[in-house]
Amino acid sequence: MTENSNGPTASAWSGTVAVDDTALAVTDTGGAGTPVVYLNGQFATQGYWRRVIAELGDGWRHITYDERARGRSRRSADYSFEAAVRDVDAVLSARGVDRALLVGWSYGAVVAAHRAHRHPDRTIGAVMVDGAFPHDWLDEAMERRIRTMFRRMSWFLPLLRPTGLAPRMTAAQQADSNIELGRLSRERELGPVLDALTVPTRYVVASGTSLGSRGDEQERIRAGLDAVTARNPHVRIHAKVASNHGALLKKDFRVIAAAVREVAASGQERR
Repeated sequence: MTENSNGPTASAWSGTVAVDDTALAVTDTGGAGTPVVYLNGQFATQGYWRRVIAELGDGWRHITYDERARGRSRRSADYSFEAAVRDVDAVLSARGVDRALLVGWSYGAVVAAHRAHRHPDRTIGAVMVDGAFPHDWLDEAMERRIRTMFRRMSWFLPLLRPTGLAPRMTAAQQADSNIELGRLSRERELGPVLDALTVPTRYVVASGTSLGSRGDEQERIRAGLDAVTARNPHVRIHAKVASNHGALLKKDFRVIAAAVREVAASGQERR
């Protein structure tokens, strides 16, 4: 196992980190292993990573947190993508971590891409779990579909919030977040970010659909990655799995863990 370059061995800790007008629920397993920070899906919680963390085991320092208004984190007036990227640094700074390996699923993969692009010196590498595909999937018709879908869900979302299965955001706020993701995912926006990555980056790609997608939409979106891997040798596809977008954290945690190990090894060689 690689060594933790962030100083003395950290103790396990669970609590909240204050940032802006909110407080994020954070869990840090501590230890002397390579720090790994897990970035959640758009409306998911840190608990989704438990199988990946268990597979990697105690030789790593696992840091998870709930994004604003998700899980046990508090509400905020700002649910923007830029706030999500800032929160990565806020959490790592609060835990005294200078350099970490980023693992992001779906929305979290786009956060990981931007953070790795902006701070390569503080990033060991990145694992993108079925996210951060440059593709122009958002148009006016798709934007209407998104707003309609969340509007139709608005009546039962409050019923799910006590269970942790839905964020403490309004349906309109969730729609806005999804639309912002679509704009950030356009080839002209995300493509240059991925092209500029200098840290080892591995993708674990799912198959089939995701919530709200139709037909082969999701596969066409994933195909946007091919041009990036052809241009940037730091970006590679580690594996494509049979599970769909929503199931791969549950079914393919071993593949994700293997990608983390590969990136950690490559990141240490790069230093």
